[in-house]
Amino acid sequence: MRAVVQRVSSSSVKVEGKVVGEIAQGLMVLLGISKEDTVDDVIYIKDKLVNLRIFEDSEEKMNLSLKDVNGELLIVSQFTLYGDCRKGRRPNFMAALSGKEAEKLYNTFVEECKKEISKVETGVFGAMMDVHLVNDGPVTLLLDSKKNF
Repeated sequence: MRAVVQRVSSSSVKVEGKVVGEIAQGLMVLLGISKEDTVDDVIYIKDKLVNLRIFEDSEEKMNLSLKDVNGELLIVSQFTLYGDCRKGRRPNFMAALSGKEAEKLYNTFVEECKKEISKVETGVFGAMMDVHLVNDGPVTLLLDSKKNF
């Protein structure tokens, strides 16, 4: 499981011109799920995400987590995080989990996050979405449950 994590002042996602998810201060997460992922990967990424100390404390040091600042979370599915661009010019998405299996793990991830974060918003799984955000910092991090980076 891979996540692109962006610290945001605000973020929203639209489907067919309609806002389906919107947050204020917090994290906007693009989530990719691979064919190898299990619930253990869900728990690893969720724990890492909600406890990452990437918000500034009173001394302007990144020392506070999403939980510490009572931040909000916007989670958007993005299978293209498993696009392999090493050969040729067209990405290969063979490693990405698709369909109902991916949606099930995505929904499990969302539900696990809701156990720890008071406001969790989402996009629409599998839909074409317009994602808007104001990156705070900017701060953008990559997480990988297999610890490839």
